[in-house]
Amino acid sequence: MEYNPEGPFADPCPTKTRADLEWDRILEALAERCASRAGKRLARALPFASTRVEALTMLAEVREAFELARAGEPMPSRDVAELEDALDRARIGAALANEELRAVLGLLEAARTSRQYLQSRRQIAPTLYAACATNPELDAVARELAAAFDPDGTLSDRASPRLEALRAERRAVRDRLVRRLEDLIQKHEDILQDRYWTERDGRYVLPVRSDAHERFPGIVHATSASGATVFVEPRVLVETGNRMKMVDAEVAREELAIYAALTARVAEDIESVAAAARALAHADVRAAAARLARDLDLTFPDVPEDAFADRGAAEGAARPASIVLHGGRHPLLALDGVKVVPSDLSMSAGRAMIVSGPNAGGKTVALKTLGLAALMVRAGLPVAAREGSRVALFDVVLTDVGDDQNLHKNLSTFSAHVQNLGQILGETRPGALVLLDELAGGTDPREGEALAAAVLDSLCARGGTVACTTHYEGLKALALGDQRFENASVGFDLATMNPTFRLVVGVPGASSALAVARRFGIPAAVLERAERFLTQEAVTFEQMVEKLSAERRALELAREDAEREAAGARVKRRELDSEIGRLREKERAVITREGEALLASLRRARDDLKAAQSRLRGKPTEEDVRAAARVMDAVGQKTSIGGELEVRPKEEPPARPAIDPAAIRVGARVYVPRLRAEAEVVEVLSGGQLRVAAGALKLTTSIAELRGTGAPPAAAAPPQRRVDLDAAADPDVPIQTADNTVDLRGLRAHEAVAMAEQFLDRSLGAGRKVTFFVHGHGTGALRDAVREALRASPYVARLRPGGPSEGGDGVTVAWLKW
Repeated sequence: MEYNPEGPFADPCPTKTRADLEWDRILEALAERCASRAGKRLARALPFASTRVEALTMLAEVREAFELARAGEPMPSRDVAELEDALDRARIGAALANEELRAVLGLLEAARTSRQYLQSRRQIAPTLYAACATNPELDAVARELAAAFDPDGTLSDRASPRLEALRAERRAVRDRLVRRLEDLIQKHEDILQDRYWTERDGRYVLPVRSDAHERFPGIVHATSASGATVFVEPRVLVETGNRMKMVDAEVAREELAIYAALTARVAEDIESVAAAARALAHADVRAAAARLARDLDLTFPDVPEDAFADRGAAEGAARPASIVLHGGRHPLLALDGVKVVPSDLSMSAGRAMIVSGPNAGGKTVALKTLGLAALMVRAGLPVAAREGSRVALFDVVLTDVGDDQNLHKNLSTFSAHVQNLGQILGETRPGALVLLDELAGGTDPREGEALAAAVLDSLCARGGTVACTTHYEGLKALALGDQRFENASVGFDLATMNPTFRLVVGVPGASSALAVARRFGIPAAVLERAERFLTQEAVTFEQMVEKLSAERRALELAREDAEREAAGARVKRRELDSEIGRLREKERAVITREGEALLASLRRARDDLKAAQSRLRGKPTEEDVRAAARVMDAVGQKTSIGGELEVRPKEEPPARPAIDPAAIRVGARVYVPRLRAEAEVVEVLSGGQLRVAAGALKLTTSIAELRGTGAPPAAAAPPQRRVDLDAAADPDVPIQTADNTVDLRGLRAHEAVAMAEQFLDRSLGAGRKVTFFVHGHGTGALRDAVREALRASPYVARLRPGGPSEGGDGVTVAWLKW
């Protein structure tokens, strides 16, 4: 294979690589998912991309088909006949037959359906739209062909006026023949074998008994197998029959002329028809690739610009051709329904990955996984790996996997292996992926090990991306002193005596030959004798590898535990964030409701003042003066310190002692200057922040802002008229304040009842005589539960619903016992 650094990519799959990696099985799986015969044929000969742009385009087409299928809008696929031979005959002017013309019609109808489908999805599938475009002028050809055929596939009378006239004449002639035949059956019933007529060689005949045919004038056309019946065309019908034959011939000639005309119409756009056939096959293959990706859980890797970005580089210069598979799986094993253990695989140019470990542990599977991933990307197919994998476009994939013993060529297994190695060495260059199974095996271990080391050194020097499997200890040790080599291993679980099939990079694997032999029934005495024959160096190396494997397994278990704990912590964090968000929303809702309630109280107070003013403008009575006084006192109570509409006075409040931070705890009483009222600490936050509650009002503040609850120095109260309306002063007009009100809205019934009982205890301790419970209207369940609990409380003397200015039935007013 000659390498041309300036030209397009070569075929990456030589004959041996195709056989070693079973590439044809991938293509057959793709063909099985195609709907058309042309698509199946194209899939079995799926071409490889010759440029990076072409490879990316092919992958983009499959990705778009996959996304459409995942969205529930798969590409339309139908079995369209292959028409290459028919189109070739149409090109040279030969008339196509009925079946061929109808096949062309089916192709054109499928092309129209595909074009309309892609046209409507042009924005989300632009690459497919461009690749599968067909000539819209073919729709006119399809209409002409469709008009020429009946639904049953026969040529329609509408195909030409002459055909319609000839067929009408043929039907008339036949009707005359049938009527005369039925008359003759009635007339000559005594000499007929049966009462029916039939056709022989296009002539209409009657079944006459052989012993009476001389009495029936006509032409004998055939006899029955027994000779008892003679099929005779009546002489009186010969002329009509001749006319029938002539009409039939004219109909056939007209039909041939129509077929020739339709073929000529197809020939006018023959290249567009051929292009439509290719586009449909192409679309069928892309839809099949999308189905294969779904069935095998394939993903679309990144394709870096590293492998062939410098086409003009000198041959032999190392280019960073790389392949990184996260959770790589062998697609053929997945296709067979085998549960595949995924492995992380990583390789780069000028380096070699040396895979070791027990037999039947998955070493060869890892090599084939790498090779198939490289070929699938070059063919525009997704790979069997997780998202985020990266596969470069390799120039060629070279393999030596399996036994190539050839008795006809007098080649042993080792000889054939060495011959393949010679060819691989000659073809390895930058951009080559080289996969070698049991490198230099099957000969003297010391010489084979030396040969294997030399081959790997040469392949890396030539810029190849190399992976090999081995049992040689010397190859495992190469990575200790040369950075170009990297160990990898498939594990073996000594507890279960089974391979783990999981590949781990960075650690050599023990061959575990004796352990495998013990698993398959070799007697213990034989194994003990074998251990005595092992050299001390071999035993030491094997023990070292087993120790590394055990430590690696312990680290993996620790990592899995850490990942599980981290995952659990992330879940808890999300739950806490969600709960914090919920509480913040609830707090905002409460503040909004409290604000609305304050505004409503302010409006009511303003309305009350206006009403009082209107009473005093005229000639007020004594009762009007008393009512106005009560209103003014009520408004003053609301706007006084501690009232729900407190107005901050201009003068500064008396100083209070600073609070000791050490005394801050949940439940402590503090003075809040901003509220000019005492409050209870309900939550201690970080950064010196607190949440306090003053009645139904809650807010966040800092420790520095708070003061102690010690009584301030006595100050002379300004002279003012103030009436403290309470149950004792005026039991029927209780005044609602922030201290004697609790807001239960938004709570569940049992939560509201518990809070109401706690509020009753605090109110008794504070010496209050009347309390307000705000529960809202809602469905009435919360209201009923609160009132039932209040009626049963030994602290409640009586209760009633709130008045119009108190919140109506959404509030319950309760008087306490003293």
